[in-house]
Amino acid sequence: MLSSWIFLALLLFWAVGAYNRIVRLRSAAIQAFGGLDAHLMRMMAMLGEYEAAQGPTPAAHADARAALWAATTQFGASLAVARARPLDAGAAAALLTGREVLEAAWLTMVRVAEVPPAPGDGAALPLWAQRWQELVAQNALATRQFNDAALQYNQAIGQFPARLLAWLFGFKAARTL
Repeated sequence: MLSSWIFLALLLFWAVGAYNRIVRLRSAAIQAFGGLDAHLMRMMAMLGEYEAAQGPTPAAHADARAALWAATTQFGASLAVARARPLDAGAAAALLTGREVLEAAWLTMVRVAEVPPAPGDGAALPLWAQRWQELVAQNALATRQFNDAALQYNQAIGQFPARLLAWLFGFKAARTL
């Protein structure tokens, strides 16, 4: 009888420890997303500054500018959803898609604005493009940190017997970016 109580006590202590580990790793992944979120907001702020700094749009650039603004809006909406549920696979997929569309729209805007150069924008566009590249590099580091934290969390909830606790308490695997 005493050995069964000892076994139950050990099982309980293990379950509490495993649960705390899963919660700690989940929290670390959410905090890593917070850092990524700050970097992505800087990118959106830069695009807002770019939009505000532009003068009248030449007719040849109007479509690219409208596409960039639409992509920024879509990315902002995806980021808001991902901010509310940072480890949700659907939110992460939408954020990834939004980021790819935004990058494509920015590259199109840069390509269209370079040939022919916009009036008075000859020197300004390379500065915006350089700033974009700096933000992309910073985002890559923050994304890598989030992905590492999400992978550690996923490994923790995928290990047996912690997998049983994850199933019991509804922990879902996070999707990396």
